[in-house]
Amino acid sequence: MVNTLAPKTAEPAGPAAHGTRTRAPGPGRRGSARRRQTLLAYLFLAPALLFFAVFLILPLGFALLLSMSRWTGFDLGDIDPVGLDNFAGLFADGSAFLVPVLTNTLLFALGTVALALAGSVLVATCIDKLRFQGLWRTLYFLPIVTTVVAVGNVWKYMYEPGGLVNGVLNALGLDSVAFLQNPDTALPAVVVVQAWASVGSAILILTAGLKSVPESYYEAAALDGAGPATVFFRITLPLLRPSLLFVCVTQFLTGLQSFALIIVMTKGGPGDATDVAALEMYRRAFSYGDWGTASAAAFVLFLVVLAVTLAQLWIFRRTGEDA
Repeated sequence: MVNTLAPKTAEPAGPAAHGTRTRAPGPGRRGSARRRQTLLAYLFLAPALLFFAVFLILPLGFALLLSMSRWTGFDLGDIDPVGLDNFAGLFADGSAFLVPVLTNTLLFALGTVALALAGSVLVATCIDKLRFQGLWRTLYFLPIVTTVVAVGNVWKYMYEPGGLVNGVLNALGLDSVAFLQNPDTALPAVVVVQAWASVGSAILILTAGLKSVPESYYEAAALDGAGPATVFFRITLPLLRPSLLFVCVTQFLTGLQSFALIIVMTKGGPGDATDVAALEMYRRAFSYGDWGTASAAAFVLFLVVLAVTLAQLWIFRRTGEDA
């Protein structure tokens, strides 16, 4: 009798049933597939690369050409190569680019960073302990969404002899100060406005950084009897280092490239007390028709921005390792 309940042997299926063996794709097929993937990737990147080339690479190359040429800005056929004469003229004796223009630019950026960073750290720490934090962040962020022209004109009237700032000084028994008309006070006055206008974005970044600090650190510090100052300088500030680095770099870049606020409030005056690099480049190009010198000044400012950014990154990394 045949046992019909015995298990049947599974029959091979596929190519192995005919005595053939599957083969891995050869080097030629793998290379062809990789080339197709690369081509497809470049096709997807083409719009972004085209935008990058048209609005960044080409203008950068043209600016480099102009920095070593003499051109009045009308006919491309009038471009006259002069080598490095434009760069030499910026630092020649009697040139105002190094002092006071570049000096004013650095002082303006340093003052903006110092005030904005100190104010944003203080305000962000206070907001983190209050109710309705979203409301406070929104109020401090309002100057960011306000146009620079509006901010500059409002503060310009506030600095007038009969304005709000001098009204407060007079109420305190002090004399009025011609903030924007005095060469000694014009640049600090504009620095205060720039710091006030940019503190809102810094507060948003720092409050987000404060939210990422584990609450267990503060609980452990409270158990050890640490005071508020110890907690702030030993826990809060060290753990805010990445956020502080971002704020420092971005605020410094904004300060070095500042143009609109100064032209609205002082137009570089009185004299050259508030003349900065971006304003000087604008004047050289559009007022005097000296596009070569303006382009050379732009590349000098680029090198300054690059050097300052690298120095900030190095300092923060070094302090991070030492900590």
